[in-house]
Amino acid sequence: MELRDEQPTKHEIGKRTYLIAPVEPLDVDGVRTVQVGTALFMLGFLGLLPFYGRLEETGRTWLLWMCLTGVGLGLLGMEYCKRRRSYRTERAATDD
Repeated sequence: MELRDEQPTKHEIGKRTYLIAPVEPLDVDGVRTVQVGTALFMLGFLGLLPFYGRLEETGRTWLLWMCLTGVGLGLLGMEYCKRRRSYRTERAATDD
């Protein structure tokens, strides 16, 4: 199905009819979302760092390492989303 195909304006399921609003999809590349998530994981890591001794006593140091892993994966995700955004921008420029 092409994105430009005619979309249905209503669905009938059983005795109910559901209307579909004619809303255009957002053009979101995900970079900001990944940046915010990475920043939150970094804040979590920095916030837990002063409590390393207490985390070690209770056997919960995994919380600290989970946050650090979230930062690392977020950095990889940011690079992926930026490359995808630049590819989509280049492809849109050549289509015109």
